[in-house]
Amino acid sequence: MKYLRHTLLILMLVASVTLEAKPKVRILATGGTIAGIAGSSTSSIYTAGQVGVQTLLAAVPQIQELAEVSGEQFANMASQDMTDAIWLRLAKRINHLLEEEDYDAVVVTHGTDTMEETAYFLNLTVKSDKPVILVGSMRPSNSLSADGPINLYNAVAAAISPDSRGMGVLCCMNDKLLDAKTVIKTHTIDSDTFEGGPSGIIGYVHNSRAYYLQEPLNKHTEDSEFDISDLDELPKVGIVYGYANASPLPMQAFVDAGFDGIVLAGVGDGNFHKDVFEVAVKAQQKGIQIVRSSRCPTGPTCLDGEVDDARYHFVASLDLNPQKARILLMLALTRTRDWQQIQQYFKEY
Repeated sequence: MKYLRHTLLILMLVASVTLEAKPKVRILATGGTIAGIAGSSTSSIYTAGQVGVQTLLAAVPQIQELAEVSGEQFANMASQDMTDAIWLRLAKRINHLLEEEDYDAVVVTHGTDTMEETAYFLNLTVKSDKPVILVGSMRPSNSLSADGPINLYNAVAAAISPDSRGMGVLCCMNDKLLDAKTVIKTHTIDSDTFEGGPSGIIGYVHNSRAYYLQEPLNKHTEDSEFDISDLDELPKVGIVYGYANASPLPMQAFVDAGFDGIVLAGVGDGNFHKDVFEVAVKAQQKGIQIVRSSRCPTGPTCLDGEVDDARYHFVASLDLNPQKARILLMLALTRTRDWQQIQQYFKEY
């Protein structure tokens, strides 16, 4: 009998240690299509951000086999309504979870419209090498072939992988792992919409395991010098789209509204229409930082290429598309107004 009691005690201790050994993962739900509801299982007409985080978790009970997973309803919205204020709160919450509450990883459920922007913002403001992974879906939760559950499962599987540590903020969609700097949404409705740009995907998930093909070269997370811990708002930065016969009015409107910076989604290699260029030069002289990017989906906006950046004190976005250039410029302006230092940030991040 004594031997049996000892055996039972050992088994209980082993079970306890096994349970404690599971990684601790927090799901922060922000809404999006993954939490959307359609009128029927075959309809493409739906409303995003309708389902709560506990319902999302209940749809994928298998993730509890991977980790100790808990959920938190951080927001519940369509991601086209994402704001700078929510980004600041989200980054602060993730930092708190990873640093103060000792979570091993954070997964953020998010709408796909602005997922790449949120991922890049977090990549520059999360101060931990622990995995942070954004995940969403292209089909609502009650769709006949909803992609949310498998995407969420794969995100948790990637989040608990030791190989994910130090990789920066990632997106997990359609079995792919994508780096926050290069990830782009390439198709309006296709479930395989997210790609990794010219550098390709950073890895993939298969059979509940993450496999990595490359590492990000840019500075991020722990190496980032951008600190938002005491910020309640970000500098105001807008984007102006370039096109044939472009009007200077949108850029002038940002100038008149007192914006701190303006990003040009220029034609080709970040080129301006001549009328827009004149407004940009005057804006830069007033201390409003101009960053040249391109409306082209791939390819760099080259420094001192077709535009003499050094002469006008413009900044070239290099590998960043306009929406991500806006994010880096906002954070850069929290530290400096020196255009040369800002250009250095675009080289490093």
